[in-house]
Order: sequence, then C-alpha cells, then structure tokens
Amino acid sequence: MDTWDAAREYLAHLRIERGSAPLTIEAYSADLADYLDFLGEAGISRVDGVDRDTVVAYEADMADRGYAVSSIDRHISVLKGFHRFCAAEGYAPDNPAATVRLPRPPEKLPDVLTIDQVAALLEAVAPEGPRGLRDRAILEVLYGCGLRVSELTGLDTADCLFDEGYLRVTGKGDKQRVAPIAGCALRALGDYLEEGRPLLARPAAKPTGAVFLNTRGGRLSRQTVHKIAARAGLAIGVENLHPHTLRHSFATHLLEGGADLRVIQEILGHADIATTQIYTHVNRSHIREEYLSSHPRA
Repeated sequence: MDTWDAAREYLAHLRIERGSAPLTIEAYSADLADYLDFLGEAGISRVDGVDRDTVVAYEADMADRGYAVSSIDRHISVLKGFHRFCAAEGYAPDNPAATVRLPRPPEKLPDVLTIDQVAALLEAVAPEGPRGLRDRAILEVLYGCGLRVSELTGLDTADCLFDEGYLRVTGKGDKQRVAPIAGCALRALGDYLEEGRPLLARPAAKPTGAVFLNTRGGRLSRQTVHKIAARAGLAIGVENLHPHTLRHSFATHLLEGGADLRVIQEILGHADIATTQIYTHVNRSHIREEYLSSHPRA
C-alpha cells in the first residue's frame, strides 16, 4: 500500500476505533507527514518497502536536523505504532520499527553545591533559639550524613547512637542502615537535642520520640524541611535549594575526597551500585572544570 494511503488509514483507525482526541490526531498527522516526506526523498513510496535501516536512518536524520531527544522519542513512538498497524492490517509483512530503540535522554547530573557554598549555607543559619538550633542541625545532618528528607524527619531520639558515632536510619522499603555522624553535624545535632528540642516539646502536645519537632511539639514535616533549605539557599544566592541537593553534595564531596564508591553506596542506602555511579560523572565534571581552569593551553 502507498505510504500516504496507509497513514490516512492509520489516522482514521486512531480517530474512529481508538477514540483519540483531535489534538492527538493532529500531532500524529504532523509527525507522520515528516516521516513520509523523508521516505519520499529516499525513493520509498510503499510501506512494504521500509526496512529497519530506513527507520534508523530517519532517527539519525532528525538528530542531524537538531531535534531534541524528546522530539525524536515522540516521532519514533508514532511511527512504531504506524508500522505495527500496517503489519497487523497486512499492508506490510512485518514491523520494521519493532526493534528500533527509543533514544536515551541525556543523563541529568544532580545539582551540587561547592564546599564553599555549603560552608556559607551552614553559617547563614544562626543557631539562636530552639528553631535556629533545629534548622542548623537539620542542614548539618542533611549534608553531614547524606540523608533523604524522609529519613531525616523519620529519625527518633532512640536512633541517635552518639556513643557509637552513628544514626540509625530507616530508608526506602523500610530498610534500616547506619549512617556515620561526626564533627559539625554531631555537634549541631547534640546542641539541638540538649538545648533546642526540650523547648519545642510542649507539654500539651502528644508525646513523640521524633528528633525534629515543629513549633507545636509534633514531628516535623518534609514540607517544612524543604522550606528551611530553600530559605537558607536564598541567604547565599541559591534559589529553590532542594534538601536533596545537600545529599548529592555530600556524596560528591566524599568521592572527591577519595572515598570508595562502595562505601558511599552503603552510606546513602542505594540498593544498586549503578545508582551511586552517577556521582562518578559529577566527579568527572569537576575534574574537567579543574583542568580547563588550570591548564595554560586548555
């Protein structure tokens, strides 16, 4: 069957039998038109004349024309459905796009603060009064122990194993692990527990073992932690600072300091080392920046 006739049949199928919305039909029609123009320029006028190499060549052509990965992904998804329909209707012997992989989006590296930015961030929160002590301890623990927000807010006082130098953390899937705590994070958390938390633990409130309390004496919410991080970020000129950025910074700075990737995986509570390996990419970016800024002919 002629490629354009097959495309009209496919769009009718989507509209009548699948009940696709008009805007969807319009978008599919535009994507197919671009594809069929490519086939025409390649001298292919029938759907049974398309093979896998043709589809791969079209994917490469879109990349050459500067299409974003998301746009290429959408186009390939559309023509996969088109060729699947043609094969099912007997217009072509098989689906030439069946084994063509969708393009992988570029890996987005996590946002990371520099060591100087972290130092400025932590100094920006004055440890005065119970809330100041609490907020300083929160930021110190997020960065000093690499905790997720849910792990931080889930901490109970019984989880603070200071004599052993650990926090007992409940991570994803209720899996428990221990996270080392020392130095500034240990001191900030100790000061808060000794001087700040007793003032936040109101007698009228329902007793709770939570480490971090709100002004009503209950367990602090994740939303409040987000607000604390964002407010501290603005103080050093970083907008919309996410608590998870401190976790990313913790891991990146450990790696830059020479820590073993397996150790970082265990501290972060990653089930798969592949998840932790994202920080090797961040580390490589750091190396490249150092090279570009230091080498006289870079």
